[in-house]
Amino acid sequence: MTTAAFRPTHVVPSYGMPAWDTPDPARPTVPLDPLLPVQLVERQGDWGRIRCANGWSAWVDGRYLVAVPEDPPATGGPPTDAADPRPLLARAEQALAAYRTAVEALAGGELDGESFRGRTRGLRIGVVVDGEAMWLYDRDEGCWVYGDGRRLTTYATDRETPGTGTANHPPTRVVTPEGEP
Repeated sequence: MTTAAFRPTHVVPSYGMPAWDTPDPARPTVPLDPLLPVQLVERQGDWGRIRCANGWSAWVDGRYLVAVPEDPPATGGPPTDAADPRPLLARAEQALAAYRTAVEALAGGELDGESFRGRTRGLRIGVVVDGEAMWLYDRDEGCWVYGDGRRLTTYATDRETPGTGTANHPPTRVVTPEGEP
């Protein structure tokens, strides 16, 4: 289930990250997957409260989140010289097929856990399709791209890119300890 108001403002770093129920290291919860799009909704010092597309919320070390450089471009405009989405879709299909083949072999007893890990090592795929809007992870370029069926535009990268555009999303609510201005 995706919440209607969800707009990612950040992605989790490429190595994933731990998460907590509260801004307290003694209360860990499920770690976040690498490159997961999240929405940063609150800050308390270095702590950041994030929300995921399914509405789940957790606290993380906000210093390590990678900012999304800009919101997806508006659709309906004239096509640009941006990348054709078909080659990236083909690579995503190939990666998914390779993963599915490994899962079938594991489930059928043809592979053990170690062999499965070896066969799937290095596979990375990310695809979100919502009507005409599509987000694809481009492993070769290390970035998420946004597509509207005609063109692809870089949406977020694995690496922090200082000096890039600003996102058109509500500002993160900063909470200061009581007594501080």
